[in-house]
Amino acid sequence: MVSSLLLGRIFLTVANTSSRIPLGPRSQWCDFTTSTARWSDSSPKPDAVVSYEELKNMLSCHNVQLFDVRNPDEFMSGQIPDAINIPLGQLEESLKLSPEHFQQQFSRQAPGKDDDNMVFHCQRGNRSLKALAIASTAGFQQGSTLQGWVH
Repeated sequence: MVSSLLLGRIFLTVANTSSRIPLGPRSQWCDFTTSTARWSDSSPKPDAVVSYEELKNMLSCHNVQLFDVRNPDEFMSGQIPDAINIPLGQLEESLKLSPEHFQQQFSRQAPGKDDDNMVFHCQRGNRSLKALAIASTAGFQQGSTLQGWVH
C-alpha cells in the first residue's frame, strides 16, 4: 500500500517503450515492453516499473538480473526462479564488491553499472523501492522494480 504522502510526491508519467533483443546464436528475438515512471522528487526514485508479465518474458529470454531484497527466511519460504537473494541491509555492500568477490559470494556474474536489466523485488514493493535508491546512489542508474506484490 502506498501512503498518500508518497502519492502526493509522485508525478507519474508512463511511457511505453517496445524493444527487441537478440537471444542466443540462432538470432531468436524476444520482445519486451517497459513502463517508465518519472518522479518529481530529486532523490533517487525508480526509473522503471516492470510488470509481472514483463518479468515473465524477461525470465523466459534469460534477460534479467533479478534481486530479491527480502530477508533470507522470506526468500526460503518461496522465491522467483533465478532470483538472487541479497537482503536490503546487505545490498549496498554487495553492489560494491569486485566482480570476482560478487561471483564467489552469489555464484552469479556481478551486475554492471550500465546494465538495464536489473530488477529488484520484495514482498510489497517498499524494500524494492529502497533497493532501487541504494543502487542508484551506487551508480546503477538503470534498475527497475517489480510492480505489485510477491507472495
